[in-house]
Amino acid sequence: MAVKALVVVDMINLYDHPDAEILRRSVREVLPNVRRMIDRARADDIVVIYANDNFGLWRSHHDELLDIVLGGPHAELVAPIRPEDDSLFVVKARHSIFYDTPLEYLLRQRGIDSVFLCGQVTEQCILYSALDAHIRHLEVVVAEDACASIHSDLAAAALRMMERNMQARVVRSTDDDLFGPE
Repeated sequence: MAVKALVVVDMINLYDHPDAEILRRSVREVLPNVRRMIDRARADDIVVIYANDNFGLWRSHHDELLDIVLGGPHAELVAPIRPEDDSLFVVKARHSIFYDTPLEYLLRQRGIDSVFLCGQVTEQCILYSALDAHIRHLEVVVAEDACASIHSDLAAAALRMMERNMQARVVRSTDDDLFGPE
């Protein structure tokens, strides 16, 4: 029986970077699906882990990052999916949720062998995180309708690559068997 985790990637965001306007439109579309996945994971007792950039604030912690974002102009894109007090949080510096983070250790410590990815950006951080999970022999599941993108053509190609080259299972957040059998 697989031990699963939902990893919410980079959803705590200031949206003050190049391509942010395009990304915000995509986030608005997928936000209800990300919320649905978080709610379903919690209902199924699946651990929820937030992996997020730190905006270059190396002394920061997740509460500080959340306060900065919720005080910003796009708080409505973060508030619905804000971490709960018992959520796990990994600060990342680059595209992959694994690169120079304690995530691999955390997953191994908890016996997690299957990661469900949602968040942003499909053709960047989701793709690179899926590859890094795959090379660590983790089962990878990506909810295509719960991943925001900047370039839809690249996102579609990234999803195909994850499915074909990484044996990722591409699902929808509304799938009845989203997290599979217990």
